[in-house]
Amino acid sequence: MSVRSSIITPQFFNTSAKAEMNNIVIFDTETSGLSPKTGHRIIEIGAVAMSGSEITGEFQSLIDTDCEISWRATNVHGITNRMLKGEPSPFQVFTDFRDFIGAATLVAHNAPFDLRFLEFEFAALGFRLTNRSHCTLRLSRKIWPQLENHKLDTVARHVGASFDGLQQHRALDDAKVTAEIWRQMLMHKNFPLAV
Repeated sequence: MSVRSSIITPQFFNTSAKAEMNNIVIFDTETSGLSPKTGHRIIEIGAVAMSGSEITGEFQSLIDTDCEISWRATNVHGITNRMLKGEPSPFQVFTDFRDFIGAATLVAHNAPFDLRFLEFEFAALGFRLTNRSHCTLRLSRKIWPQLENHKLDTVARHVGASFDGLQQHRALDDAKVTAEIWRQMLMHKNFPLAV
């Protein structure tokens, strides 16, 4: 299987908030475990590019990392070692992903987790990740403090985003739901202007 993407020419943004909001990539990763420091890797990455509130491109790939997936991780996302055999290598996927994101601002739900893994994968290939980023988990705590928790599915239900037809805990589908949460956040009166 090859990397599936719709590459868009990166738009380099200036420092204004409006320009930044017109060049966003919302992404999610599925991993073999909880920490790259203990040898875990990204085994799936999915992303949607957005200009304003419109999705302008998608990126998705499984990744053959030659590392064992912990049973706990497989219980969450359902990805097995067998599913990764013959998929693109980290070099192929992260070279294409670097091109896909360009200088866009990255958005993820629990961004520190995903960014820690992405920075590790980029560094292993001699790449640097210098993109700005925002965390919808952190922002949801500010915007909707009344929620019982701020897990992706809880916030999605609150804003009316649906996993119908999507598979929760798979990278592209989680990125699509996060994109809908991001859209709703941008319209909310409590959205911090300086995120």
